[in-house]
Amino acid sequence: MAESIARGVVRSGILPPNRITTSHSSALRRQAFESFGVHLLPRNDNVVEASDILIFSVKPQVVKDVVLQLRPLLSTKKLLVSIAAGVKLKDLQDWAGHSRFIRVMPNTPSAVGVAASVLSLGGAATEQDGDLIAELFGSVGKIWKADEKLFDAITGLSGSGPAYIYLAIEALADGGVAAGLPRELALGLASQTVLGAASMATSSGKHPGQLKDDVTSPGGTTIAGIHELEKGG
Repeated sequence: MAESIARGVVRSGILPPNRITTSHSSALRRQAFESFGVHLLPRNDNVVEASDILIFSVKPQVVKDVVLQLRPLLSTKKLLVSIAAGVKLKDLQDWAGHSRFIRVMPNTPSAVGVAASVLSLGGAATEQDGDLIAELFGSVGKIWKADEKLFDAITGLSGSGPAYIYLAIEALADGGVAAGLPRELALGLASQTVLGAASMATSSGKHPGQLKDDVTSPGGTTIAGIHELEKGG
């Protein structure tokens, strides 16, 4: 996720790559960052000392240890951001020793620049801090601000949502194959159809139910297919 965000920031021109600093234990990931000019340092504490904004892009089960280890360096002059799923601002702020923290829930389509992300401000994070982080994460998709109490639902919808859509794409493609289409053609049609439908939903201003009605005609194949889907629950 960190690599996707960094690539998006560089691609958008918000920051040049030499203004982004990171560290990573994996040689493969270090090479990936180096491939587009990001500055690499050997240790996390080096990154903290060199940075004004810190994004903790680590697994939820290790974020506590990482923040506590770096706590002596985490002054209120540094804006802290976590993208660790399920880790609450209260805990992050307790571990860091201050509340200039922002929690962000991105999703995996950030890798191709079309993420759906949500941010929530910690106690001492300002609106200006929020706008700055919104600009950074907006470089890899769309971002909304919301109260942290909504984050569990957000995680279930946009965080896990891509997996649900992949299942739908696979099912559409399987249906095409069952009807005689080559697998490659069926998968391409299914993926592009989902992409196109999502674009219609976001750009048309119409409710998805209205868009569905626009596609159906009396006695047609689309309404017959919808009827079968609804029968299956």
